[in-house]
Order: sequence, then structure tokens, then C-alpha cells
Amino acid sequence: MHLHSGELMTSTTARVRIPGNHLMVGLLGERDEFLRLVEDAFTDVTIVVRGNEIATEGVEAERVARIFEELVVLVEQGQRLDSAGVRRAIEMVKLDERPSEVLTDEVLRSVQGKPVRPKSSGQKRYVDAIRENIVTFGVGPAGTGKSWLAVALAVQSLKSKETERILLTRPAVEAGESLGFLPGDLMAKVDPYLRPLYDALYDLVGPDGTQRLLDRGVVEVAPLAFMRGRTLNNSFIILDEAQNTTPAQMKMFLTRIGFGSKAVVTGDITQVDMPNGRSGLNGLEQILGGIEGVGFVQLTSRDVVRHRIVQDIVNAYEAAFESAEQNRSKKRPGSGPGNRSRGGRR
Repeated sequence: MHLHSGELMTSTTARVRIPGNHLMVGLLGERDEFLRLVEDAFTDVTIVVRGNEIATEGVEAERVARIFEELVVLVEQGQRLDSAGVRRAIEMVKLDERPSEVLTDEVLRSVQGKPVRPKSSGQKRYVDAIRENIVTFGVGPAGTGKSWLAVALAVQSLKSKETERILLTRPAVEAGESLGFLPGDLMAKVDPYLRPLYDALYDLVGPDGTQRLLDRGVVEVAPLAFMRGRTLNNSFIILDEAQNTTPAQMKMFLTRIGFGSKAVVTGDITQVDMPNGRSGLNGLEQILGGIEGVGFVQLTSRDVVRHRIVQDIVNAYEAAFESAEQNRSKKRPGSGPGNRSRGGRR
């Protein structure tokens, strides 16, 4: 912690009273695992547990107490804490966010009865944006739950009869592979590209439930090329991997939306596999950002909910990407101080 000239950081004390001793194990973890996570995150704060009270003392004692207050709310609501969730709660409180407002928002219960909830403040903004807008763009790196949460909200919309069907689509573009080399008819060729969306459906409604929805036409899975000329009414439409659309394909897709429909467009602008590198997802916020009913949510490495190493990998790639962009800008003619490239922001 860095002190500015004349600034004095004083030690404070704070106490959190736990409503019942039966909550302590869930709150502190087995062998005080979660307690140690908090201690490791705030090395200048002393934490003492006595009975059903947690006392904190140090420069950030009040913030640490707030972490335990937030965790108590989660435990009281029946949530089972784990180390990943506690780490996320710590990071949220450090940013003056409230985990209890983020981690208690239940989107849906899967076929196994497991609740689907946002796991970060970015995911919470994403879920809220989908609920509030007709078209939502979720842009961010792998592992941030873009497709998973979109499918969960689509299933919830179907169950609540807000929409009558779910349509899942994706451009059939991948690095180093061509559809022509895959066996089978067109749908068989496209199937591997849509597998992540199938997997989300299997987890949420089960393999049998997914097959019934597909057989009845309630869930339709189609390549993006099949969208041309259609008007999609009363549908929840998900366009996945949108960074691999052309600008013309993106415009075509967005103009398919009919009455009573909702669309979610997901993508990662750092993973463009288009031959010329030109993506229909790039620059859309500048074009569509002022339209009512259109929302944009930028997810970051902080929203990665896979293994912790994935977050580290994403951060490393983002740093390398930014460094390469800066080097290209320095080499570009007319890109010195006071000049701006005609191409605008990349």
C-alpha cells in the first residue's frame, strides 16, 4: 500500500456477529480454508474468531469485515461456498462491489437441480443486459460464460413462455479447417462447430430433454448462412463466435429479428479466424451503441470462471496482444504524436 505525502493510514477495528454457530463451518471452510484465503489477501489485517464473532483489526479491518458480512448472506441463503467463490468475493469487495447482489441472482435451475448464477460482477451486468435489452452483445475472452449464460437465459425464457423457441447459430469458420474436409451432409458438417451450445443445453435440460426440444422444433440449430431471408418472431436467438462473421453477415443476422424476439451475440475479438482478419463484430458499439434496446457488455479476465490458470493465460495473451498493437502503431506511417490513423481504433 502506497501512502501519499501527508496521508496517514490509521488502524481500525471491526466486528461481525454470525447469526448462529451452525454457519461457522460453511463460512470459514474446512480447517479454516476460507479464513486463510482472506488472511492471505489482507496481510496487514489481524483476524480473530471467538465463538460466533469475527473481529478484525488493521488498516483495512472494515473492508475485511465486509467480506465476512457478504459471505454470511450467501451462507444464510443456502449457498455452499468454495475457494473459487471466496476468492471472487474478495476481489469484488476490494473493488467496492457487493458479492451478495451478484452471486444470489438465480437465472435457472438445471435438470439436476443445480442453480445457474452469475459468478462475477461482469457476468451479472451481462445477465441484466440480456434481460433488459432486445439485442445484447457479450464480448470477452474464453471462459467468461458468454455462451453458457446466454443458453441458460434462453431456456429460462422458454420455460416462462416469454418466447416460443430457441435458435442457436454460429458462423462455420475455424482456424486451419474447412467444412469441405468434414464427412456427411451440411448439418453434419456444421454440428462440430455448434457443439459448445449443445453441451450447454445438455447440462441445463439433459440429453433427453435436449433431444425432445430438437425433435419438436422448439430448439433449432442452424449455420448462420441459413438465416438469410428469414424473419424470426417470438424467438430467443443466440449467435455464438460472432467475431468470425463478416460485416455483411452481421448486418444480415441483426435484421432477421422479428416481433417478440430477443438476440444475444457473443464473441472474442482477439480470436478472429477470418482470412482477412476483418470481423463483423469489430466497431459495432460505435455503430449501434446509441440505439435503444441494444446493449454491450465487455467481459474481461476477471470474469473467467474456469480453472485459475485460464485467467492467467488470458492475461498473458492480452498483454502480448496490446504490446503487438503498440509496436504496429509505432511502425505505421503518420502514427506519431498528434497524428491519428485514418482507420480509427483497431
